[in-house]
Amino acid sequence: MATSAVARETVFALRRQIAKIEGTLPERLEAPAGAAPVDADVTPRDLTIVRRGLAVAPPDAFLRTGAEGLDTALSGGLPKAALSEFHGAATRDAGVVAGFALSLVSLILKQEPPRLPVLWIGTAEVFREAGFPYARGLHGLFGIEPEQLLFSEAPRLLDGLWVAEEAARMTALAAVILEIRGSPQRLDLTATRRLHARAQSAGRPVFLLRQAGEAEPTAASVRLVLSAAPSAPRQTLAGPLAGSIGRPAFTVSIGKSRTALPGQFTLEWNPDERNFEERRAGEERAANPVPVVSAPRRGKDPAAASGAVLAFAAVGSPAPGDQPSPGERAAHRRPRRAG
Repeated sequence: MATSAVARETVFALRRQIAKIEGTLPERLEAPAGAAPVDADVTPRDLTIVRRGLAVAPPDAFLRTGAEGLDTALSGGLPKAALSEFHGAATRDAGVVAGFALSLVSLILKQEPPRLPVLWIGTAEVFREAGFPYARGLHGLFGIEPEQLLFSEAPRLLDGLWVAEEAARMTALAAVILEIRGSPQRLDLTATRRLHARAQSAGRPVFLLRQAGEAEPTAASVRLVLSAAPSAPRQTLAGPLAGSIGRPAFTVSIGKSRTALPGQFTLEWNPDERNFEERRAGEERAANPVPVVSAPRRGKDPAAASGAVLAFAAVGSPAPGDQPSPGERAAHRRPRRAG
């Protein structure tokens, strides 16, 4: 019995070491009775949830989006010290993917006491197709100062990967964003493993943005497929404002995760609170206790619903459908007098 117990302890120790090398949680295997759950040399950075519903990682190891459904599906949120992958099915979805990444950067900068910069890496082709973020939009929608977002335009993908690997190991950056177009051969398992390992070592997230790329095998712990969702109307005191455009909305599908089952969510970005809110199908948005539009200073009733409203009273104007007389039309055509 003693020999069997020692052999079992040795097997579990070897499995824990293999799990550490693979970057997964050693505690995913059932430990023998009386054994310590975590090795003494396992740091919190190495703890990554790999079993659904197993909450053993520290709370600060994950970036919570604010959408409870997505955070619960991801067993706590997106891992901070890891490579995460965001896909857009077509080139037209590049703005959606970039907006979602900037929303996550806003969440990171809100949590980090020192406002560290963020490095965005891409090739000339990527920036030519999708463009650069607008400075006023960065501050207004995401609370990101323009000087906090640094750009690196690489002539080739190989150079962009090298810059990303060097930047991923730096702790002076809040996050690293690498934007790739298509499905290049250079972006393989080896390249993504290096990015993931450096992100784990530095304790900083690396976001891989894919424009019109295929879902190929990578070392990313999470892969989200993003597309634009219809924005809900703006909320006022009188209810939804018909014909208006509300908050930015995203359709988020979990394409790959070590901890979650596939699922789809519709998220709205709240630029005031700077967090995500989940919109459920068939349900109205939860009532906001704070008025979205301030009440009028004079009068108790809010303004009437929008419609065909004239700024001035139509005094002496012809009724709808009336046409000017031939004399009036001729007068309109005459040139005006000088002076």
